[in-house]
Formats: sequence, C-alpha cells, structure tokens
Amino acid sequence: MQKKYFKKIIGDKCYLSPVSMEDAGQYTEWLNDMSVSITMGQFSQVISLEKEKEILQKISRDYIFAIIDKSTDKLIGNTGLHKIDWVNRTAEYGIFIGDKSFWNKGYATEVNILMLDYAFYVLNLKHVHLQVLAFNKWAIKSYEKAGYKTVGKLTEFWEIEGKRHDMLIMEALAKDIESRFFVTGIGKGILHQ
Repeated sequence: MQKKYFKKIIGDKCYLSPVSMEDAGQYTEWLNDMSVSITMGQFSQVISLEKEKEILQKISRDYIFAIIDKSTDKLIGNTGLHKIDWVNRTAEYGIFIGDKSFWNKGYATEVNILMLDYAFYVLNLKHVHLQVLAFNKWAIKSYEKAGYKTVGKLTEFWEIEGKRHDMLIMEALAKDIESRFFVTGIGKGILHQ
C-alpha cells in the first residue's frame, strides 16, 4: 500500500506533509462549510470538486502542506506560504483547520510555530505576514502565541451578514523569532527528534 502522507515537518501534536490529491474531496467539503470558510474570508465562494482539484494541482508546487494529526495520521487542515518574494525574502501565510473537532486544542498554534520555523530557519525568509478578520479572536490569539504582531488594519474591509468587519494585518520577523522546533546553525536544519 502506497503512503498517503509524509512527515516533512514534525511537531508534538501534528506533522506537515505535502498535500495529497486524494484529499480534494475532503478539502471541498471543508471549504464549502460556512463555519470554516467564514474565518478565511472565503464564505461567498462555491468550490466544486473539480475546482478544488485544479487549486490543489496548482498549489502543490508551492510551500503548501497538509496538516496531519500525529497520533492518528488523520488530515485535519492545510497551511502554506504564498506569494514568496525571494529577493526581499518575504511571504504571505495561511492556515485553516477544517476538521472542527480539532479546533481550540492547540493544533493551529503549533502549526503557526512550525511554519515560522520553516520560513525563517529553512527557507531563510525574513518577513512573514498574514491577514485575519478582526472577529476571529481565536486565530489572532494563536498567531500572537506564535510570534505575530498586529501592524495594521483595513477598516470595514469585509461585509458579513450586513455588518462591516475590519481585517487585521499581522507580521512576524525572523530577527524576533527563535527556532522552537529546529536545531539551528550552519549546516543544520534537522528536527529535534
């Protein structure tokens, strides 16, 4: 039997694996669930299975990972670095935990930390930023635990259910973040395990 997931980046609760095209149906289900997609600002989109397969095919060439529960090898979400600028060494970050039974259990915070370590200590980026809807207090708290700071706000950026909501801009800088999962130093970049 061929393996579906591969332990590229390993944390305490979960590991990050290259995405599997076999998971297109699961991602499609999550992205069409309003309670999941509203936190990502994608609640108005309709994602068909065919469209999700196209998206996965396109992003699988980038730094996008499936989030896998370490104890069960179960897919629980997706994370990645987007719009990487190798000259200025910057990237945009994104994450979603689609399996709601894993919400508010520390998985997102661990993934946020793993991805900052990967961005700064493996890819040698210097700046990672993200956007988050201001009402998403759990995500903001998780990003702050990982080392992100709020640096700006897009006022009344999104309209949901007739109400306008701010979009916060958060960033993390390599100079402010010490590696928490990787051994650092010249010629290193291996996991603590």
